Amino acid sequence: MAMTLQIFKNITLCAFLMALNACAEPVSNTKPALKTAHAKQADANQWYQAGEAQIKALQSVPSYPEQAKNVIFFVGDGMSLATVNAARIYEGQQMGQPGEENLLSFEQFPHTALSKTYNTNLQTPDSAGTMSAMITGVKTKAGAISVDEHVAIGVCGDKKYPVLSLLSRAEMAGMNTGVVTTTRLTHATPAATYAHAESRHWEADSDLPKNADNCKDIAAQLIDYPHGNGLEVAMGGGRRNFIPNTYADPEYSMLKPGKRGDGRDLTQEWLNKYSNAAYVWNQKQFKALDLSQTDHLLGLFEPSHMQYEMNRSKDEAGEPSLTEMTEAAIKMLAQKDKPYFLMIEGGRIDHGHHAGYAKLALTETVEFANAIEKALAMVDLNETLILVTADHAHTMTISGYAQRGNPILGKIVVPDDEGNPSDQLQLDAQGKPMTTLSYANGPGYINGDERPDLTHVDTTADNYKQAATIPLKSETHSGEDVVIYATGAGSQLVRGVLEQNMIYHIMKTALSEQMTP
Repeated sequence: MAMTLQIFKNITLCAFLMALNACAEPVSNTKPALKTAHAKQADANQWYQAGEAQIKALQSVPSYPEQAKNVIFFVGDGMSLATVNAARIYEGQQMGQPGEENLLSFEQFPHTALSKTYNTNLQTPDSAGTMSAMITGVKTKAGAISVDEHVAIGVCGDKKYPVLSLLSRAEMAGMNTGVVTTTRLTHATPAATYAHAESRHWEADSDLPKNADNCKDIAAQLIDYPHGNGLEVAMGGGRRNFIPNTYADPEYSMLKPGKRGDGRDLTQEWLNKYSNAAYVWNQKQFKALDLSQTDHLLGLFEPSHMQYEMNRSKDEAGEPSLTEMTEAAIKMLAQKDKPYFLMIEGGRIDHGHHAGYAKLALTETVEFANAIEKALAMVDLNETLILVTADHAHTMTISGYAQRGNPILGKIVVPDDEGNPSDQLQLDAQGKPMTTLSYANGPGYINGDERPDLTHVDTTADNYKQAATIPLKSETHSGEDVVIYATGAGSQLVRGVLEQNMIYHIMKTALSEQMTP
């Protein structure tokens, strides 16, 4: 498998870049001498040869079996095409390249499609409805957790409309299952894999409406999960939803107590429910785990969402990266040679965008790609389907006419009139510099008459908030399609423009032999 992966990556990326000779230093702001006719012809030949190399790479893509033993489903929450594009450039520039020619790990997958993300009641969707569609095969309303569209959102009633998730079907078939996220484990995307709820906000019992006798909160549903022998792996944030409101958080004391009003300590219940079970809440405990002796692992590393990757090293108690959690989850689930289904969410891409901080979103996307690369190195693609997508897009745009290699988080510098690199800033109608990245709406709104002069502002700084056209406290999702990337067994079905619920059916079809009673 390692050889197959290496050949695949070398053919599709390295051969292309070598032919193009694109791994040069970033574009300089120093204007070069005019190129000779011979140099221009050499450039043309490089592009042509790169095209020929890419054709050979496409012709050499291996043909994978139609049936998979395992499925790893990666969800980049809010990972729009513009986010992938900008993160690709950002990662490349961090490695000293111009950036545009770079590819993230999953962009090298041989099969792609577009996913139509609307909810049954919204043109621009939310994460609950979109993840429910992807994991159950049934589109539903915004705010719904693995129930069909007939549900009344926020109403806890006698009528139930649950739809089984692929994870639950895998558990019922005797497969190992796992959920990994950087958000709260009870947040919309991970919740849809194991819970059913009329509202995504019912994360703890204290969130339920009054007289909610017929409804159970999402955290409790993870512990009381009825299918198979329960999830083998569950890691993320959201500790507060699992401990009583009389308990001090182990990391933050009573500054951030638990949220449960029913007195249940669900972390202890996890340990009591399963044999060979483990519960960890910090990096030291995580590193000390003996995965070979652990059958059920619960990791809750923050009271709410986990730290942004950019801030993770500053966390006093320490917490694992998405890549580290991915590696641990695969090791655990692959034990005893059992088939498995694993969902991994890069959840804080979405949060970086909502806050208007593009750098946070791009850093999260690069780490998401790192986790996928780790998974690729650990599995046999002849028996494992890896599918990567987003639940929805965001309003971030890449605009202006920045010259190649311009810092993706920087101010726009344009080529000179002859198309050669320069140090000339692109200015707006007020004569002020612009940035390549901006948002259609959000907290970075700047009134047109009061737009600040960015000449002496470091727009690549960690705390720089990109400009937004329309003022909102939180930037919104957008309604355009997102990309599905797939490789490995069963990936051939990923093609065309698909309704989002088709993702479930593709994964289920790949696992059909494993799920046959």
